Amino acid sequence: MILASEDIGNADPQALGIAVSAMQACEFIGLPECQLTLSQTVAYLALAPKSNAATAAIGQARRDVRENEIVPVPKHLRDSHYEGAAKLGHGEGYQYSHNSEDGVAAQEYLGVDRTYYQPVDRGFESELRQRIEQIKKRLNDS
Repeated sequence: MILASEDIGNADPQALGIAVSAMQACEFIGLPECQLTLSQTVAYLALAPKSNAATAAIGQARRDVRENEIVPVPKHLRDSHYEGAAKLGHGEGYQYSHNSEDGVAAQEYLGVDRTYYQPVDRGFESELRQRIEQIKKRLNDS
């Protein structure tokens, strides 16, 4: 399961589900029959495209927190469902993404120009990279 998350990641998002299923099957079946499940899973994970982009992203984000390179949550993203939130301006100007035709709201989410997740051009992450580029283009055109 560590291999599936740390080394394969979103290059093949099915890898984690397969690893978890293998663990559960091995617990249920036991030896010697679960050798077949283990063999199948090892072969799948070994041949899966690899990416540590999610691992690198969390590492960069944790470093920013450790080094106090963080910024407050933008006011429009702060919880507005409690008494007194309106007085603080929380939720004011928030745009609900589902109200946009493409599901992308052109609003500030982080408060700084910073990118943590940078997908590689292998496996499913190449599609995620394209999605990120489309979203950036959409936001720049707004």
